[in-house]
Amino acid sequence: MTTGLKTPSSYYMELINAFPPRPITNDAELNATQNQINSILDRGRLTQDDRDYLKVLGMLVYDYEEQCEQMPTLKGIKLLKALMAEANLEPKDLVPIFGDESVVLEILNHRSEPTDTQIQKLALFFHISPASFARDNLA
Repeated sequence: MTTGLKTPSSYYMELINAFPPRPITNDAELNATQNQINSILDRGRLTQDDRDYLKVLGMLVYDYEEQCEQMPTLKGIKLLKALMAEANLEPKDLVPIFGDESVVLEILNHRSEPTDTQIQKLALFFHISPASFARDNLA
């Protein structure tokens, strides 16, 4: 006898029967699962059954994306620009690292390279490995 599992409510079974959770194997199934998630979220006030079902669907989406979708590997200045955009930073926000906004702009525009000290400070600031900003990754 399995302990800890409770009998699903009739509403939860309706959710399962209307859109049975299955491993996602292609983009069409991914889109259908994301549409199902959105339709439940759009209802507003979620029940515990809704949250449980969404968690299952979310795990399926996550698993598919982890297996099938390649994340681009950014390095150097491209990585710096992406991190700045993600954190909504402007060149002036990096002045404590580079000393002057004009230096930041020169580096962002590939007219200059950061020093080893600046690379170390960038790594600390963004909490990533200094190797991500290494000179051979700056292109």
